[in-house]
Amino acid sequence: MASFPSASAALITTLKLQPQFKTHPPTSLPIEKSQGISLQKSNYFTDLDPKNLDFRETISLTKQMTELDSSFYFPLLQECLDRTSFLDAQVIHGHAIKTGAHQDVFLMSFLVNVYAKCGRMEAARKVFDKMPRRNVVGWTTLMVGYVQKMQPENAIYVFQEMLYAGSYPSNYTLAVAVSACTSMRSVKLGNQFHAYIIKYQIDFDTSICNALCSLYSKCGKLKLALSAFRRIKEKNVVSWTAAISACGDNGDPMTGLRLFVDMLSEDTQPNELTLSSVLSQCCEIPLLELGTQVHSLSAKLGYQSNLRIRNSLLYLYLKCGCIDEAQILFSGMDDVSLVSWNAMIAGHAQMMELTKDNISACHYGIEALKLFSELHRFGMKPDLFTFSSALCVCSRMVALEQGEQIHAQAIKIGFLSEVVVGSSLINMYNKCGSIERASKAFLEMSTRTMISWTSMITAFSQHGWSQQALELFEDMKLTGVRPNAVTFVGVLSACRHAGMISAALTYFEIMQKEYKIMPVMDHYVCLVDLFVKFGRLDEAFNMIKKMDFEPSEYILSNLVAGCRSHGNQELGFQAAEQLLSHKPKDTETYLLLLDMYHSVERFEDVSRVKKIMKEEKVGKLNDWSWISIKERVYPFKPNDKEFPQSSLVYESLEVLIFKAKNLGYEMLETMEISEEDKEEEEKITSTSIYHSEKLAITFGLENLPSSSPIRVVKSTLMCRDGHDFVKYVSTLTGREIIIKDSKRLHKFVNGQCSCGDFGVLF
Repeated sequence: MASFPSASAALITTLKLQPQFKTHPPTSLPIEKSQGISLQKSNYFTDLDPKNLDFRETISLTKQMTELDSSFYFPLLQECLDRTSFLDAQVIHGHAIKTGAHQDVFLMSFLVNVYAKCGRMEAARKVFDKMPRRNVVGWTTLMVGYVQKMQPENAIYVFQEMLYAGSYPSNYTLAVAVSACTSMRSVKLGNQFHAYIIKYQIDFDTSICNALCSLYSKCGKLKLALSAFRRIKEKNVVSWTAAISACGDNGDPMTGLRLFVDMLSEDTQPNELTLSSVLSQCCEIPLLELGTQVHSLSAKLGYQSNLRIRNSLLYLYLKCGCIDEAQILFSGMDDVSLVSWNAMIAGHAQMMELTKDNISACHYGIEALKLFSELHRFGMKPDLFTFSSALCVCSRMVALEQGEQIHAQAIKIGFLSEVVVGSSLINMYNKCGSIERASKAFLEMSTRTMISWTSMITAFSQHGWSQQALELFEDMKLTGVRPNAVTFVGVLSACRHAGMISAALTYFEIMQKEYKIMPVMDHYVCLVDLFVKFGRLDEAFNMIKKMDFEPSEYILSNLVAGCRSHGNQELGFQAAEQLLSHKPKDTETYLLLLDMYHSVERFEDVSRVKKIMKEEKVGKLNDWSWISIKERVYPFKPNDKEFPQSSLVYESLEVLIFKAKNLGYEMLETMEISEEDKEEEEKITSTSIYHSEKLAITFGLENLPSSSPIRVVKSTLMCRDGHDFVKYVSTLTGREIIIKDSKRLHKFVNGQCSCGDFGVLF
């Protein structure tokens, strides 16, 4: 506590508590009646009762009176407190000075409270300093004001002054002091208060232990928080809620839920904060069944319309994938907050990631963007979280037009300078294939964090702008921003795209030696891919051997594909055996292995792979592509003929294939897994020429303006044939074609792809 050096010392040297202070009520301020207070009104104004008059009328009449009993001012000040009216309190204060009522200690203590609740701590302090004498109520009231005004250091100073003045704290005073330590996140100072609390044997007091539980929870000391809770002799709903919330805040939701069950078994009725915390912890695990029971309990206790609880329920249903239940709850909410809107938008964005069906994912994305539009119609102003979620949806859908509209709204509202929005814009433009706009969004950021720099470096790398990525990394270092492991994935990826093996190894060494970052799987993926890309297969194998962990399915499948591509069957079979030992789950991986074994007529190995597939219950490759035009999604599957304009699309596709062949395109036979109705056995067949992405691209060419890029999402990795074909189409049409497959983004321009022709299945 460098900014508050004397507090700890003062506590150690001057806190001389007396045993009798333990007699004060544990959960409320001790009341001391001043000798100047009379419960009867002044003899001069027996007919004037402020309770029976309008507030303004009473103040007006009061100004005309020169003699009033101090008790007359209390209801007026209470009204000021209820209205949080500082100006009216000043008027009453001035009149109290005029009549001499300001000599009443209890009245002035109450005035300190009024000024503090109005947020005027300077005025409260002035009143306190002019009090003829001070009681524990006055000292404590001033401390409470400073804590509520987020000035906890001043509250501790007041506590010191109280000790120097010879006053002794009540239980409630100590609870307020501990709360000040909580606001300061000072567990060290809190420990000193705790020591005196134990010394004077009041560590069972409810208000004190509630404050201690909150202190230790906020400082990440869950065991100490629960220990303080268990010392309470008379636990109230605040005690239980503090302990339950402590578990949720410190990553132990199961303990929090067990405490909730204990709370109910002891017949303590939860309040809205308790129920909200419990629902949040159900969301963390997640426990939908328990959450629905808490939902029922909330309704039983009359909290069915409570916004905090309904928002917590909303998050629970969305986290558990119960999108329909969440929609019903959301639609039935009378008072919908921005938190509710954000939850629904983020929930639909989450469902896009959870579903394995790209068409369903697109449906959820469209619903999320509809919610974003409706939010404006309801007069709500989006915040950082709203923009971030909406831009994330656009990224997943490759929905550039919608992303541009959201970008415009962020500029209009004034959020463009926010780091979260700026980073989300970079990511959105990158995923939609517009690296130029991503770069512009980065340059327009007023403040750049490590995440911003990393996002832009990664974007350059993914688009094959390797030199720009590496230059940006050097700029990042010059600005003093320290890179993390993800930053180096972007750097190594840039080296991979550019074929800079020596530079990649240098950066890999710098990462470990200079920045003390331990390599993870993604770093090795970049290096192995780089070696494989240039046929240095032995070095790729040696790199895998140096790893401190087992290689991933992705690394091994790329190694198998590289060995096959470079004609090294021996190493390819070694990699294949290692890959099979992992019992992979990805259908595309098995397609690669089947194709390799089938191409060299190793039919026993083909049968062995099929057997493993059956044991692992590997399904058919679900190849889908879709394109979004004017907020409508058009899905396609191989050989699909059940879509609008199918005849026209097939005719146009035949023309494209003919023209592409004239330029040198050769159709390659690829492999797929099919299932016959009469046999439950997979077999290998060659696919037709009508891949799903070919149909989607042709449909886009027929229905989008000639200047518009074609953006397609594909559920699987692109095959070599489809990849080659799209390169020729980009040359023939002069169109920019962006395809987001299951692994990466492909941007085709004038016959070239951003992946460097290394991002295909086989």
